[in-house]
Amino acid sequence: MIIPAIDLIDGSVVRLYQGDYNQKTQYTIDPVEVVHDYADQGAQWLHIVDLTGAKDTQKRQLQLIEKMVNTKRMQFQAGGGIRAESDVAQLLDSGVKRIVIGSLAVQQPDLVKSWVTQYGPDAIVLALDVNIDQQGNKVIATQGWQNSSGVALESLLNDFLSVGAKHVLCTDISRDGTLQGANHQLYAEMKQQFPQVLWQASGGIGSLADIDALKPSKVDGVILGRALLEGKFTLKEAIQCWQGA
Repeated sequence: MIIPAIDLIDGSVVRLYQGDYNQKTQYTIDPVEVVHDYADQGAQWLHIVDLTGAKDTQKRQLQLIEKMVNTKRMQFQAGGGIRAESDVAQLLDSGVKRIVIGSLAVQQPDLVKSWVTQYGPDAIVLALDVNIDQQGNKVIATQGWQNSSGVALESLLNDFLSVGAKHVLCTDISRDGTLQGANHQLYAEMKQQFPQVLWQASGGIGSLADIDALKPSKVDGVILGRALLEGKFTLKEAIQCWQGA
């Protein structure tokens, strides 16, 4: 499935280059209009990153997210600075179907595992951003990629599989925002090793050929951000490409 993504800062649609707030591109489009546009082109899900809420949980853009959800045009998964159960509950109450959790899954795995148990595996997406070293070790980064956790992707996954976690959004940091193609080898390897996980590929997709290259990996979802905002191709074209049309 193709999943378009939208990053929000103070009500505006933006893109950060490799997670850096100082390398920000702002787009003059209304987030609610984006929902309608993407739905018209065939999107069934939208991935929302609340970058304001990630910096300050007191400033979470809940009203805007509710407006987007209330269009009832598609399903939504959302994240950005999820640090407490109240953050999870707020977003679920607003109608978001899946909560995307990043750093906390590494820093407080038992807490996040309790949420998987409480709200169900379908309500939680683990957003695991990895740096891959020359030996092929996949080490998870935290805090907007500022820190290395020292935790291997595989060991964290095995821990979370014990409570039935099933959605994982995995980003190869070196590819994010570059439009240089996704790391299809990473997803092929992970899908083979953890076939029960529903994998979402993220980072680096800049052309329809990059989407095509991901098909053999058997990845379940493909997140598209910058390429759509910059008109590299349309969402409709991406969906047709993924479905083999």
